[in-house]
Amino acid sequence: MLDPTAMFTMSYGLYVVSAADSEDKAACLINTATQVTAEPIQVSVAVNKENYTAEVIRRAGAFTVTVVDETADMPYLGNFGFRTSANFDKFEKYGCETSAVGSPYSPEHICAVVACNLVQTVDVGTHYIFVGEAVDAEKVEGAAAPMTYSYYHTTLKGKTPPKASSYVAS
Repeated sequence: MLDPTAMFTMSYGLYVVSAADSEDKAACLINTATQVTAEPIQVSVAVNKENYTAEVIRRAGAFTVTVVDETADMPYLGNFGFRTSANFDKFEKYGCETSAVGSPYSPEHICAVVACNLVQTVDVGTHYIFVGEAVDAEKVEGAAAPMTYSYYHTTLKGKTPPKASSYVAS
């Protein structure tokens, strides 16, 4: 028997992954980001192939990950998670800074930012796993604790969107 809800016991966080090329800037909310090597530091993120952000990451050859903190509310999460960057500026409301790799990121509601050059893309069916080598990383002084996916579900009563890597149809 395969019980997909067993995956809910795995620890996840909430992250915004972003990228920019000469044409566009894009960002989306994800729940799958992790450090995969120590030297050099490499980070992987899983992004649904249908997300506009995946296309921009591929073109840009770089991405930035921000770790969302527990001060983020549902309007913030919805801004980055439930709209497309193809026709909506996700940075207009929450500010925009530029990382060391040229990716936009919002400085609001984050506890860390990691800028990566893309080194590998792995097609895993519905998603791409983008692996990037970190060229810059910093913690945000005085930030709240990182938001876990459990906190998102239990405290904020958030739902898992269909494009999330952990989505299970009802």
